[in-house]
Amino acid sequence: MSITTETGDGTAVDPSAKGQVLTVSNLSKRFGDLQAVNDVSFHIGRGETYGLLGPNGAGKSTTISMIAGLLEPDTGHVEVIGYVPQDIAIYPDLSARENLRFFGELYGLGGSELKTRVAKVLELIGLTDRANDRTEDFSGGMKRRLNIGLGLLHSPRLLILDEPTVGVDPQSRNAILESVAQLGREGLSVLYTTHYMEEAERLCDRVAIIDEGRIVTEGTRRELTALVGEKDRIILKLDGDGSALVDPIRALDQVQQAAAADHEIEVVCDDAGVTLPVVLQLIATSSRSVRAIEVEEPDLEAVFLHVTGKALRDN
Repeated sequence: MSITTETGDGTAVDPSAKGQVLTVSNLSKRFGDLQAVNDVSFHIGRGETYGLLGPNGAGKSTTISMIAGLLEPDTGHVEVIGYVPQDIAIYPDLSARENLRFFGELYGLGGSELKTRVAKVLELIGLTDRANDRTEDFSGGMKRRLNIGLGLLHSPRLLILDEPTVGVDPQSRNAILESVAQLGREGLSVLYTTHYMEEAERLCDRVAIIDEGRIVTEGTRRELTALVGEKDRIILKLDGDGSALVDPIRALDQVQQAAAADHEIEVVCDDAGVTLPVVLQLIATSSRSVRAIEVEEPDLEAVFLHVTGKALRDN
């Protein structure tokens, strides 16, 4: 299903014409004296997982509700293709399979196509072994996984997930995150809202940091951490002194700093994934061998603090 909303003087643009599945332009919403969303704009490309990261009350759910057509924006326009809300919308008296079949028929699916889609969705959300159980007996995490499955039945180009892991147990949370990651690997575009930094880092190709109704910055994790000058650190534990290796490692184009102490070499670089194989190849030509490797990558906590002046976990 595709819904286009237009207000103000803006003219909606078909996202698919630009290789995008969603374009949001100048979206705003006020409730009385509260400016809940303030001129929000972003786009999502095909097969991209895009995260809205921010504290509770930042405007994430209001933005999602306008994208889904549940709230009318004051200004701006948006096209939406698929939606899974934070609230759970399943029938407790029905089994998981029956819920999926019911909603599939509402989407206009039927026959062998519906049967195939239901089986595929059950496998993706990890509920094949509970397919015939009544959902009133499901845990909160299982219900959320089924809720995600309902939004996947009609093979949408874009799936919108509004904080799907809130209030679920760790095992179910991990299952949800793995399901979302798998969807991304299969080429589905995902808009994912969260106030958990580690979820955004794990799942999202690009992240927008939203605070007090505004998107204050967006980009890949690399682009965002570059805002605060954060670098990757590689710690190599050797079988002996590595002092003689420091200068050759420091001379590598990818390396900013290198130092040795206590049978360890610490390397500072922009991208550990690119730099580590080169450093290991260099060490392999020496008389030393590597006993252990640690990689420390910068996270989004420092970025959030830098652009908002407050820690995400304090909100």
